Amino acid sequence: MRRAILILLFCFVMCAAASAATGKVIKVLPQFLDLKGRSAISPSLYDRDAYQASLRQHTNNISGMRFVVQWKAGGASELKLRVEIRGVAQGGGLPPNTVLERPVKPAGFFSHWAYLPLTGNDYKRIGEVTAWRATLWDGDKLISEQKSFLW
Repeated sequence: MRRAILILLFCFVMCAAASAATGKVIKVLPQFLDLKGRSAISPSLYDRDAYQASLRQHTNNISGMRFVVQWKAGGASELKLRVEIRGVAQGGGLPPNTVLERPVKPAGFFSHWAYLPLTGNDYKRIGEVTAWRATLWDGDKLISEQKSFLW
C-alpha cells in the first residue's frame, strides 16, 4: 500500500512538472537598420557583419535598430517576448528606456527567431543603446532572460 501511494505521488509530481512551461532565450542580436530598413545587403553572415561595422562608422545611414531573438519554448500557451532597452542619459537625468513586446507561439521541437524593431521616434528618443534585456514570458511568469553586460 505504501509503495502504491509513493508511486502515485511520484506520477502526480512528474505530471505537474511536465505541464509547466519551459523555455529559453538562446541568442539576442542587436542590429542596426539602414535608411531602407535593411540590416545587410546580402544574405551572407560575413557581409552582414561587415555592413553592421560600416553602419557603426557612418551613423547618418542608420534609421533604427532591430533585436533578433532566438528562442525555444514548450508546454506554454500564451508566450510573449519582451526586450527592454536603455539609452544614454542626457543632461544628468535618468537614461531613456523603452519596451518592445511581441506575442509568439511555440511550434515543434526547434528554436524560432523573432524580430523586434526599434525605429522612428522611439529610436530617436533612446539615441545610443547602452543596455538591453530580452525575456520570455508565459502570461505573467518569467521563463527565461538574457541581458547585455551593462544591464
